[in-house]
Amino acid sequence: MAPRGMVISSRSGSRYLQVQRLCAGFQSSAKTSISCNQRSQNTHHLKGSVRSTNPQPSTCRKDPESKVSVKDSAFSISYWNSRALWKRAGINTLRCLIGCTLGDFSAMWFLQSQHPELGIYTIMGISMASGLASSLSIETILLRYGLDRLGWRAAATTAAGMSMVSMLSMEAVQNVVDYHLMGGVVDLQNPGFWAAAAISAGAGFLTPLPYNYMRLRKYGKACH
Repeated sequence: MAPRGMVISSRSGSRYLQVQRLCAGFQSSAKTSISCNQRSQNTHHLKGSVRSTNPQPSTCRKDPESKVSVKDSAFSISYWNSRALWKRAGINTLRCLIGCTLGDFSAMWFLQSQHPELGIYTIMGISMASGLASSLSIETILLRYGLDRLGWRAAATTAAGMSMVSMLSMEAVQNVVDYHLMGGVVDLQNPGFWAAAAISAGAGFLTPLPYNYMRLRKYGKACH
């Protein structure tokens, strides 16, 4: 609006209105620019505060199952506190135990009843080999027809590579306990044999369990 007392011609008046509109446009754009800059600064400030309060170290990778750093030492308590890994390791060890026990005790019963002249040590040695063979066979079948769907050769190689230490320790402990309790004799009619079999199976299960947990914890590899 023109000041009082000032007479403006029509041409000058139109020019005056144009100048007023330009000034108003510059002022609104300047305010918008200032508000946008303030918002940007506030956003960066908030992001910076979030980063500072929730740091994400790039050198510490998280285990997707246990949610514990894979760099934890086996001598620390946090290394062994993953329930998910203990559960998976227990399933793997139980499957391995079933395969070993079926082959071991079946061969021991057959040889003692049909070929007792071989002697207890020879029979136990053959039974251990039978247990390893049956466990490897079951693992290979699981890898072939289970979720992994590996070829026969790959399944057999994987089963032998991932389970041999577990099976050997399991077989050794089972046979030592059984020999200590029953002298290695399979007597299906004796309740003491079944009690000894349960104890030896429990010992065979617990022996490789920490090893299978460590394999899962470090490599993500399982017995089956």
